Parts: sequence; structure tokens; C-alpha cells
Amino acid sequence: MKFGIRKPSLKKRISARTSLKRQIVHRAGLKMPRGYGWLKNPKKYAYNKVYNKTSFDIFKLIKSLFK
Repeated sequence: MKFGIRKPSLKKRISARTSLKRQIVHRAGLKMPRGYGWLKNPKKYAYNKVYNKTSFDIFKLIKSLFK
């Protein structure tokens, strides 16, 4: 589990938006409403919940400083 600042990865950022799996799900209309991740994969939902509470994104930190 990661604590503190997340190390940004441009490659992962781009691949998450352009993956074949994402395109298929998006075009087929199989998306669930926000907040329903615990139904699809509860283990992943719990992990991500803890991860997002214990680490932070450097870009969000910079963005909040310049607002």
C-alpha cells in the first residue's frame, strides 16, 4: 500500500483512457452509475478506497495551490 505522494505515470494515464476494454464498455453502454463499484468488484473497491485516502496526487496539490 502506498502512503504519501503518488508517482505520476504519463504512460498509465494515457493507456487508461485509450484501452480497448474501456472503449468496448463505453460504446456498449454497460457503464454503472458512479458509486456502484462495490457491486462490480468489492475487493478492488475496498483497496482503492484505502489507497485514495492514504495517498495524494501531486497534480491535484499543485492545482489547489493555484486556485
